[in-house]
Amino acid sequence: MDAEQLQLSDEIDQATQRLLDAARVITEPDMRSPSLLPGWSRAHVIAHLAGGADAMRNLLGGVRADRDRPGRDRPGRDRAAYASAAARDAAIESGAARTTAELTTWLADSAMAFRTVTRRLPDDCWQVPVQMLDSAPFPAGELLVRRLVEVELHHCDLGIGYGAAQWPAAFGAMELAEPMRSQREERLSYEQPVISARAKSAARPVPPYRPGQPMPGSWIGRSRA
Repeated sequence: MDAEQLQLSDEIDQATQRLLDAARVITEPDMRSPSLLPGWSRAHVIAHLAGGADAMRNLLGGVRADRDRPGRDRPGRDRAAYASAAARDAAIESGAARTTAELTTWLADSAMAFRTVTRRLPDDCWQVPVQMLDSAPFPAGELLVRRLVEVELHHCDLGIGYGAAQWPAAFGAMELAEPMRSQREERLSYEQPVISARAKSAARPVPPYRPGQPMPGSWIGRSRA
């Protein structure tokens, strides 16, 4: 990882910690309640986030595996994030049926697995073209930006008091390509519901980014892969 990628990875760590802090205090009935995304409960949002981390990890794993095999001239291109859009949707629907404890464990485990792969990926893999479903090919390094955006925006979609006002300044000012830029703009108009005292007590202030900063809390602690 270069310095810019390492900073993005650290920002993903912090965003994931905030998300997990919030998700772990959602009650079972509230997890089944509607999110701010039409047709999706909060459980669907968590399942999508967990499955998204798994899909991105699979893509990077494919890039790494292809690098280590001779005679491959299209590394990463034949490793799909999802078998199809329908398969992704079915996995979200199935995942949303898990209990709250199972969902938050999946969310944490998938985030850690994605983090481990990114921290160990050889430098020459980051420019390899990959695809998410029917997207145009893009460099593997862009997955870091996509994951950060996914975590921050879908945290807002849970409708539990986390909105644009809680974003780190760096995320609010980040230059994003479409459709991520428009998706971030949409969240600026979200009205977040009043949250419980319990949820407020679990919230962490957003710290400024500092290179090498150890992470607090129950997700990755002081580990620095």
